[in-house]
Amino acid sequence: MPQGRKGNANGRASSTQGGHAQLSKNTASEGEKAIEHFTNPILFSLKVGLFAGIVWGVVRWLETGMNFTQVHQAFLVDPFVKRSMLGSFGWQAIGFAAFIVMSMIAAMFYLIVLGKLRGPWPGIAFGVVWWALLFLGAGPLVGAVPPLKTISWTSYITDFCLFLLWGLFIGYSIAFEFHDEMHRERGGGGSSGSRKPAHG
Repeated sequence: MPQGRKGNANGRASSTQGGHAQLSKNTASEGEKAIEHFTNPILFSLKVGLFAGIVWGVVRWLETGMNFTQVHQAFLVDPFVKRSMLGSFGWQAIGFAAFIVMSMIAAMFYLIVLGKLRGPWPGIAFGVVWWALLFLGAGPLVGAVPPLKTISWTSYITDFCLFLLWGLFIGYSIAFEFHDEMHRERGGGGSSGSRKPAHG
């Protein structure tokens, strides 16, 4: 074979090998990015619940301190402790911790039941339902919340708004994270599928 043809064949072979090597590097890079973007649903939901409990638990503590609501700060432990003891800082702190635990459980429940839904409205509805359960349903039955007729409408409205925002925080955080991640994965898959080996 003439020397010129050998050179052209070698050039094409090296160019093809270089193209495949570059494609392999791009695919590996996209795989690493996909791993980096992956979010564990359970851990993320627990984290959302933790922050929801801390943020809105502090807000509710301020509400009770400023007498915006007559429902005690430690209302979640009210069925287990004499109400006269709940005014101490220790029991209020325990009530705050109970609110955080409740929020983490609620976030997990949201992930299981409503995790596939998008947008802010499911979270808002979730907060309203949770408020109704605590203040109109199970709460008065177990003694965590005083009966409807014994507390003011200001208390109901204050806690209703708080739980609405609490539910929005949980629901929208979960919806945004996982639906945004699905969008990222689809975008990454589309870009990898459109790549072609480069030929010299």
